[in-house]
Order: sequence, then structure tokens, then C-alpha cells
Amino acid sequence: MKITPMDIQQQQFKGKMLGGLDPEDVDAFLQLVAGEMEELIRENNDLKERLNRNATQMAEMEAREAQLRETMLAAQRITEEMKANAQKEAHLMISEAELKGERIVADAENKLVQLNNQIQDLKRDKLQFETGFKNLLDTYYKLLALDK
Repeated sequence: MKITPMDIQQQQFKGKMLGGLDPEDVDAFLQLVAGEMEELIRENNDLKERLNRNATQMAEMEAREAQLRETMLAAQRITEEMKANAQKEAHLMISEAELKGERIVADAENKLVQLNNQIQDLKRDKLQFETGFKNLLDTYYKLLALDK
């Protein structure tokens, strides 16, 4: 059975006929004990309320911590995905650049072959022209030599 401050205040003692307790001293002591008990109960209730508030705050903080942890993990996953995508894109760009470079080199080689063919054609044309011109000059020289 719990004793409340009210129980202490209302407690009655039977007095003895001879040499008994002084009722005023007993009442004064009971009032003092009741006041102390009332203060202890109030303090106990305050501590319980504080404990409940702290427990609630702790639960909220744990929930925030879990949420923060999940957020950080998600951010890490996103960062890793972005890094992987950037690497894939870089490899793709390098491959495209290599293909473009190979096409440029192939086009240049083809152009070189065409230019070499044109040079050979021009050399042949020059040789034919020179030979034809020389033959023409020889013919005119012979004609001139006959007229003399």
C-alpha cells in the first residue's frame, strides 16, 4: 500500500493515559514528513517527465540518425553511379575520337594516293608534251636545214 502525504497528515494516534506522546509534537512531525514526502513526490514526477521528454528526444534523434545514414548511403550510391557513368562516357568519347582519327588518317592516305596518282599523270603528260615538242622542234629544224 502506498502512503501519500495526505495519509500522513490525517494519521491519528491513540494517546496513552500516562506518559503518552504529545499530540502537538506528533502532528508537527507528521506535517514535516508530509511536506518532505510531497516535495519528493513532486521531484519524482518532474524527473519522470524529464525522463519521458529525453526518451522522446532520443527516439527522434535516433530516427534522424537513421534517416541521415540512409541519405548518406543514397548519396554515396549516386556518387558511385555518376562516377561510373562519367567513366563510361569518357571511354565512349575516346572511342569516338579514335574512330574519327582513324577516318581522318584513312582519308588523308586516300588523298595522298590520289595526289601521287595525279603527280604521276602530270609527269607522264609533261614527258609526252616534252617529247612531242622536241619532235616538233626537230621537224622544224630539219625543215630549216633543208631550206638552206
